[in-house]
Amino acid sequence: MRDIKNVLVVGAGLMGKNIAFVMTANPALNVTVTDVAEVDVRAGIIENCRQLVERGVITGAELDSRLERITFTTDKSGACYENADLVIEAVFEDMELKRTTFAALEEQCPPDAIFCTNTSVMSPTEISARLIHRGRFAGTHFWNPAHLIPLVEVVKSDATTDETAQAVMELLKSAGKVPVLCKRDVPGFIANRMQHALWREAVSIVENGIADAETVDMAVRYSFGLRLPQLGPLENADMVGTDLTYSIHEYILPHLESSGSPSPLLKSLRDAGDLGFKTGKGFRTWTPEESERCKEELYSYLIRALYGK
Repeated sequence: MRDIKNVLVVGAGLMGKNIAFVMTANPALNVTVTDVAEVDVRAGIIENCRQLVERGVITGAELDSRLERITFTTDKSGACYENADLVIEAVFEDMELKRTTFAALEEQCPPDAIFCTNTSVMSPTEISARLIHRGRFAGTHFWNPAHLIPLVEVVKSDATTDETAQAVMELLKSAGKVPVLCKRDVPGFIANRMQHALWREAVSIVENGIADAETVDMAVRYSFGLRLPQLGPLENADMVGTDLTYSIHEYILPHLESSGSPSPLLKSLRDAGDLGFKTGKGFRTWTPEESERCKEELYSYLIRALYGK
């Protein structure tokens, strides 16, 4: 497998721009971003990194230096495809669009170039089903905001070689990310399975009148949520003892939400057009100022947690 020097990011939306910036943390990499429409990638990255510069995590000069190694093009062919060592697709979450994108890429890129799909839920096995060189294909689930959240889930399809998975893991480490290997292609991969198990229970608590939405969020923030960055769930189970964990599960699991379908409450909110930040009302009511403050505070919290700034 070739040395990875040239990275092609396909799709210049929020995730694509941030993934391109992440890759420049490795000074040996040159990054090209491509999209079907003109996108001001530089301006988007500068805005996304505003707090990083304001808080002294990186300097303006460092940001400019990294931006110099990012090129944007709307060309559908050329050197950026012919010389690509690794391609990260970040188009919309649409199965046919992703399949069509990779079919075109396979015709243009070298046969030993590694292909990665950035998807949070879609199956890498299904996305790569029509490709010829399926062994060099893997899922790479970057978490939003990609320039701040360290984790990237590297997901093996039914054909991904160990060599491909290892090469992707090493490249992500070189760019400062924390890659984890999902050995089997299952819906939700690793972290989203756990996250949405929590969300299902949280929605159920509200739906059944046990507590309101604000209380549910407070209960997470001010209890186990505080220790999760330091103490993972299985580490915690070992700490308290697998015998105690077994006893607790024996008692409580029959009472937890186990529905295999979305909550009727969630469906009613969707059907009523109460879509959260998008419309100003979801489980709670949000003004535009509150929505924007929530996003700003999330970035601020992540920067403090990761960089102490």
